[in-house]
Amino acid sequence: MLTQEPANNESAFRQEERRVRANDREYNEKFQYANNCIMTSKYNIVTFLPVNLFEQFQEVANTYFLFLLILQLIPQISSLSWFTTIVPLVLVLSITAVKDATDDYFRHKSDNQVNNRQSQVLIGGIETNMKVRQSLSVTSDLGDPNNLAQFDGEVVCEPPNNKLDRFCGTLYWKDCKYPLSNQNMLLRGCVLRNTESCYGLVIFAGPDTKLMQNSGRTKFKRTSIDRLMNTLVLWIFGFLVCMGVILAIGNAVWEKEVGALFQSFLPWDPPVDNFLFSAFLSFWSYVIILNTVVPISLYVSVEVIRLGHSYFINWDRRMFCSRSNTAAEARTTTLNEELGQVEYIFSDKTGTLTQNIMTFNKCSINGRAYAGRSSPPGRSSRRRLKRLLQRTQLNSPVGASADALGDCRPQRRLRVAASRSPLPAAFSACLLPPSGAPSESFPAVSLPLYERTLLSGPTALKELLAALAALKEPPNRRYHGGGVAANAAPLLWHRVQPLDFSAWNPLADRGFCFYDQSLLEAVMVGEPAVHEFFRVLSLCHTVMSEEKSEGELVYKAQSPDEGALVTAARNFGFVFHSRTPSTVTTQELGKAVTYTLLAILDFNNIRKRMSVIVRNPEGRIRLYCKGADTVLFERLHPCSHEVMNITSDHLNEYASDGLRTLAVAYRDLSEEQWEEWSEHFRGADKATDCRDDRLAAAYEVIEQDMMLLGATAIEDKLQEGVPETIAILSLANIKVWVLTGDKQETAVNIGYSCKMLRDDMTEIFIVNGHTVQSVREELRKARERMLESSRTRDGGKEVEAQGLGGACAFGNGCGGGGAANWMPDESKCPPPQAPPPSLLESVSGEFALIISGHSLAHALEADMEREFLETACACRAVICCRVTPLQKALVVELVKRHKKAVTLAIGDGANDVSMIKTAHIGVGISGQEGIQAVLSSDYSFSQFRFLQRLLLVHGRWSYLRMCRFLCYFFYKNFAFTMVHFWFGFFCGFSAQTVYDQYFITLYNIVYTSLPVLAMGIFDQDVPEQRSLEYPKLYEPGQLNLLFNKREFFICIAQGIYTSVVLFFIPYGVLSYATQSNGVPLADYQTFAVTTATALVIVVSVQIALDTGYWTAINHFFVWGSLGIYFTILFTMHSSILFSIFPKQFHFLGSAHNTLGQPVVWLTIALATVICIAPVLAFRFLKLDLKPQLSDTVRYTQLVLQKKRKPGGRVGRGVGGSGVASGSALGRLGRGGSRRSGYAFAHQEGFGELITSGKNMRLSSLALANFASRHSSSWIDTLRRKKHANSPGVQNTPPTGDDSAASSQAPPLSTSSSVNSRQDTAAGEAGQQCNEPVLTHSPDDIALSMLRCADRETGGCSTGTVQEAPFVWKGSGARICGASSPGPPPIAEETSSGD
Repeated sequence: MLTQEPANNESAFRQEERRVRANDREYNEKFQYANNCIMTSKYNIVTFLPVNLFEQFQEVANTYFLFLLILQLIPQISSLSWFTTIVPLVLVLSITAVKDATDDYFRHKSDNQVNNRQSQVLIGGIETNMKVRQSLSVTSDLGDPNNLAQFDGEVVCEPPNNKLDRFCGTLYWKDCKYPLSNQNMLLRGCVLRNTESCYGLVIFAGPDTKLMQNSGRTKFKRTSIDRLMNTLVLWIFGFLVCMGVILAIGNAVWEKEVGALFQSFLPWDPPVDNFLFSAFLSFWSYVIILNTVVPISLYVSVEVIRLGHSYFINWDRRMFCSRSNTAAEARTTTLNEELGQVEYIFSDKTGTLTQNIMTFNKCSINGRAYAGRSSPPGRSSRRRLKRLLQRTQLNSPVGASADALGDCRPQRRLRVAASRSPLPAAFSACLLPPSGAPSESFPAVSLPLYERTLLSGPTALKELLAALAALKEPPNRRYHGGGVAANAAPLLWHRVQPLDFSAWNPLADRGFCFYDQSLLEAVMVGEPAVHEFFRVLSLCHTVMSEEKSEGELVYKAQSPDEGALVTAARNFGFVFHSRTPSTVTTQELGKAVTYTLLAILDFNNIRKRMSVIVRNPEGRIRLYCKGADTVLFERLHPCSHEVMNITSDHLNEYASDGLRTLAVAYRDLSEEQWEEWSEHFRGADKATDCRDDRLAAAYEVIEQDMMLLGATAIEDKLQEGVPETIAILSLANIKVWVLTGDKQETAVNIGYSCKMLRDDMTEIFIVNGHTVQSVREELRKARERMLESSRTRDGGKEVEAQGLGGACAFGNGCGGGGAANWMPDESKCPPPQAPPPSLLESVSGEFALIISGHSLAHALEADMEREFLETACACRAVICCRVTPLQKALVVELVKRHKKAVTLAIGDGANDVSMIKTAHIGVGISGQEGIQAVLSSDYSFSQFRFLQRLLLVHGRWSYLRMCRFLCYFFYKNFAFTMVHFWFGFFCGFSAQTVYDQYFITLYNIVYTSLPVLAMGIFDQDVPEQRSLEYPKLYEPGQLNLLFNKREFFICIAQGIYTSVVLFFIPYGVLSYATQSNGVPLADYQTFAVTTATALVIVVSVQIALDTGYWTAINHFFVWGSLGIYFTILFTMHSSILFSIFPKQFHFLGSAHNTLGQPVVWLTIALATVICIAPVLAFRFLKLDLKPQLSDTVRYTQLVLQKKRKPGGRVGRGVGGSGVASGSALGRLGRGGSRRSGYAFAHQEGFGELITSGKNMRLSSLALANFASRHSSSWIDTLRRKKHANSPGVQNTPPTGDDSAASSQAPPLSTSSSVNSRQDTAAGEAGQQCNEPVLTHSPDDIALSMLRCADRETGGCSTGTVQEAPFVWKGSGARICGASSPGPPPIAEETSSGD
């Protein structure tokens, strides 16, 4: 019996149950259930105008301007015409209405398509993976329409709800009742597969379906800029009221003291009878005149800019996945600038970091391991060797412990002299690293180690050789799965071909690869355990099979894991062929076998296992089970414990390799056991209350005393570019937390694979307690270890610095040219800094935290969440294992609640929806797990690596553009409005305006709107390549530096200063100026035209200065707006309009007369210079004294552009090393851009280079004098202040790079190398002056100038620089002699060369 599912409606709260009777319309209609018509639209033709206006006037700004419009209709108050307010208001309302109408039109269109479909099965799907749905056995024979017409069953079920994973109901038919579950339901929105048609009874329709119930409104998300902007607008309202009060008081004083003298010929208007009432009216008049400090076009301009940014994301071809034909999509337009402020990323693992494409990799059967394919040597190989050495109690020849040999940290690897005595050939062959691999990547072993192993017996030597061979295994080699004899080491390097299954199995999947011949031999010789193992994989699943042609089977699985396991069984001869509700048909080694399916004990997240009970053709009943080892091992028969111990070792090794594991078991059942349990099962299945709990209890009874067969290991490969993306995001000070349901070992090793975890991390903490006390103790110990490690490292750095001649100097040797001799002046060293407000905030080093789900449950309790958050936020990486979807959301909410930081959650499945909705920004991956995550997200794309571009390019640009837009917008409006305020003191506070009413109307919507929109949509500070190459450029957004209350007041101050200049300069000049015929220029209209013209020119010049990236659109809008102003100005003062509208345009010829006077243009020029000169001076000083990193990057590009010009100077040196470097760096320059640029010489392994502790190199000859003055210490200082003021715990600031800060730091010239070709070139040109090198590691900025090696002449040749290399730390350390936070200026060049 197939039905269609419910969802929650208003009526759902009134229903206790729902009753539907088949073929009885009269009975069903009396309940007045919803029909199948859905409606997601908001308006219709009749309701659109009133409803939309009602919604728009809920905005405070729109209501405010409506209030002003009403005031302007009162003649005694308004000195402006009503159209000065109604025109902008109508324009804004119209633009918003058009946008809303367009959106609703598409909703109507979608609703019509859905409601007019002829089929009940809709295209698309809630989940893309296959779900098995079956009819009841009693109704499965009603396939004939005549039988269906006679069907009169009644369904009684739960009311509509939005729970996708459950349904509880009962079918009453022929005096019997049959339970209905989710397995008998078809959800609206599903696609029917493997069946041509089906008949069903509709239980819920239209708005009652689960699909519609789950498409409810998502919580509206607002950005931090939105919240700040609302606060600032309220402040501006208050400022407006204050100005109105001041001018009203001035009016009262003036009317009392001076105005009374003019009553005889200038009496008050009839309603006014005293100076107090005159002041009251004056207050409202000035509120109307000065209302433009709160621009009505602000909000609509912000929405237009955000819409443009969203289109840029949608159109970005670099975020388009051709494999899945999926483009990036901005599903909201309100969060774009928040993408440039993210500090925490919460990521799912499976399908998000990995591909969610599973391959059967390894297995363990009856205690024997089979390796399907080899993996690069990893932590499991090292642990294996470590266990072997501990077992034989061997010691290191150099005094290190066996633990040191097993430790994977490079600085602790065992280095042993191999010259003491020769080793046997097979042994030494295993010790030699593969060709082309660095020898330091592999531990060396000496003769004593070999001898002691030999004394332990041949088995120990055999295992040791295998472990050592695994350590040195090259990634492109395949190994045999068997043991390794003492003389068989050379065979390890033999390339192994995948097994050919098609030779004996015509149904084999040709895409399946496996390499262990011994497993195939075990199948062929008929080992019972191996046969039973693959029989479990072919029977215990819910996969659907479709035979498209003879011998061509296509599997449709609920999950990729199941598909991989069934495919593996298929290739080894146990082929799942077809199923019915009561049978499963397989082909076992070519023989067709049909099993009777007695029961399916389905999988869920609580059980973590699945079982089937089948009867084979011989009549034997057997239960087959697969599931998580932690669950399955508890239910094994005692006689399986020996196999369980061996299998546990194999599972640990598989998990250490990052594989997904399952245990496999079986149990034989007698007829009596089956009959007794089936009666219990049927009773639970038919229960109408607590059915799920009763079924779980029944399952628990039968799934006991099982025999362990083995375990499987499935590989879920990382997505392309994940390690590089995480490395770049880490450099941008973005912390990545992985929240996964996988077991700890799998998650940890995926963490290593994607470079979240690294061998050179200071320490990795594992919290695995089962009680509140144990979890609290483990967190406390982790914090103590952080502080202890920090003190140790800081002490070591101080000793090292003192040995170099000062605590603030970090010297390096130069490659190829000898040591540097530069020493700092100790007398100029800054005093020690004060201790930070939080101890954990000062922690240096990189830490990681790994916590399990049961420990996280305790850590999230109210009395411990602060401790957990403090510990986790001090770590560079956090991995939460075995977590539930609810725990994911709780972790995100915890960080949101206690940290002043923007959070982003990214996932691909339905279990990530709550996390995505909780975070400030939700990103959905359109992958293998369906579209629920995408439907709940704010942004979506198909690959995790696109997150790098979304944040560092689109997010950073959106934040930069929005901040510049807002700063300029408030500036230009204050510069425009405050002129009226100053004029009030010279017009008797009469509410007379300076500008004419047409200028007031058009200023914001015509003269200045388009240039600022162009800047807000197209502006850039550096090209997209530089945004990715310099992740530190992202940090100002995290600290909210570009637009905050301080920046707002600076913009307001600049606007007020501009208004003072624009009023008093023309006022002072024109008061005494005359025309050429001696007629004075001091008239009102001349002053108005002069001031208005100067204002338009000044704000146009200002936006030209603010624009960092010029396009044709910017030029057209900026200069076009000036042209439009003069065109409209001369038109309004022309004789044509005067003849048509003499009462409206009565200043005939005023513009021609005013702008025809040279003194007017001199006045305009003088006002412009006085307004702009301080801005230019301030920016030049800031650029020279305290440049930002973006300034450094832009300056470097300009220098390189000049160097690349024909005839331009290039770095001197024999062999043209400067030319080679310049050409290499210029390959990625933007040809179509008006800004020069260059890129790194990227090669394969870029992400590996970043995370290895080596530095990213930027080379430029002229960078030293400019970039040396840049420091990130001011950013870190602000970051510490920000988190010190946080209501929650303090965050950990960026710490120094471990390799650069430790005493073992290599020379900077070596660590800065990007590829070997550049290093070789630098080495060959060692006698020449090299270019400066700017390196960016996760937490420091280092500038290195390689000293000229012209030692014979005692100095460098003309045009070279003689500074020695040095490094300054980003955490606040200062070089001696620095006068500002950050590095001091480097000495000037010895000549005026480039």
